[in-house]
Amino acid sequence: MLSLPFPDRVFMQFCWLVPDLDAAMAAWIRNAGVGPFFRFDNVAYEKPQYRGQPLGNARISAAIAQAGDVQIELVCVHDKQPSIWQEGPAAGGKLGFHHAAIYCHDYDATVDAYTNAGSAIVFTGLMMGFRVGWADTVSTLGFFTELIDANPVADAVFAKFREAAANWDGKDAIRRLS
Repeated sequence: MLSLPFPDRVFMQFCWLVPDLDAAMAAWIRNAGVGPFFRFDNVAYEKPQYRGQPLGNARISAAIAQAGDVQIELVCVHDKQPSIWQEGPAAGGKLGFHHAAIYCHDYDATVDAYTNAGSAIVFTGLMMGFRVGWADTVSTLGFFTELIDANPVADAVFAKFREAAANWDGKDAIRRLS
């Protein structure tokens, strides 16, 4: 039997880099019926660490919608500073699929599992006061893997995404968290 050392291994979000956030949201709504999207401008991480240095907070806007059991995240990068948004699947300014995310109920063990398997953690920071990190799984999976430390703030925000999608009537397609 195959030994699976990854305590958290359910991908719960898929992220694409897009050149125009509004156009990408409209395309997902029109072509896949996914929505509503929650838009976040000027996304920044607290205590960013990119490849061991205190940097990597690129200027980005993002939008997230729930599609069944997974979130669809769209990210538009507004600068070219060194960051996870400029390397890996995005090297050379490429757009398209960037990462899949795992909601970690044992963050430390999951980080250890990825690093023990040979995937470096290339970016860490705090989002809403809680840990996130990106494992470099590009050579093995073709994309980065985001690790999100399970927490009550994210639980509440993710519940809003799920509730909005479940009750969505096609109106109010772009929203902000209140």
